[in-house]
Amino acid sequence: MSLHFTSERHADQQRADDQRADDQPADDQPADEGVLERAFTLGEIPGILWTPASASATEPAPLILLGHPPLGLATMYPRLAARAHAAAADGFASATIELPGSGARPRWAALEEARAALRRVMHAGEPVGDEIVDALVLPLVDRAVPEWQAAMDALLALPEIGGPVGYSGGVISIGVRLAAIDPRITAAVLFAGSFVPRSIVEEARQITIPLHVLLQWDDEGNDRQAALELFDAFGSKEKSLNANMGGHTGVPEFAGEGAAGFLARHLK
Repeated sequence: MSLHFTSERHADQQRADDQRADDQPADDQPADEGVLERAFTLGEIPGILWTPASASATEPAPLILLGHPPLGLATMYPRLAARAHAAAADGFASATIELPGSGARPRWAALEEARAALRRVMHAGEPVGDEIVDALVLPLVDRAVPEWQAAMDALLALPEIGGPVGYSGGVISIGVRLAAIDPRITAAVLFAGSFVPRSIVEEARQITIPLHVLLQWDDEGNDRQAALELFDAFGSKEKSLNANMGGHTGVPEFAGEGAAGFLARHLK
């Protein structure tokens, strides 16, 4: 698949846009000059690439793949951009792509049916069975992982982008599959908080790269015990679990800083 850039803007332009939207002085905006944000398409897949000012053909930046839940890039953009700008401050390029069946991509009937089944079960207060988890997660993993690999192919061909490559975020099953099968992924920060099929737990045993897992202890939509069993299954000799009190979106700032430090240690 071919990579085509469709737009670009620098951090100072973004701050000016935010200032107009928020009616705030420019001095109140974060000081992250030099970050270049470029929207792209990979075939029909939308994505975004952020690169620091230091990235060049002579000094290519390591790459972090930013995983996210299937809520659409437009919805996830503020959090993804914040993560990308923080990574750029550490000298990393970051990229993300729209997941199958999400955002501006065509609807996916099977995925919609699986989500509807999940809602019915949860509304009834019934346990979520393996059949629903498999239908919800495995087809998404099967489609998304090859697309992430195609994105890596295209992004690593850019002169200003180089290895090593890290993965950071969710859906955790996508991160597990990528880390298990693609040797270009040399370290991963995995966000617990989504359902994990039993077959993905078995794939986790194949992983040997360094891992850092973030777990929100009181995440109402997450099976905590399943997340702990997944962590236990990882075959990595270096793996850490950062568990914090709070719900799904309550990750404390210091936990993010710890994850950034992990990636800095392993990708530079």
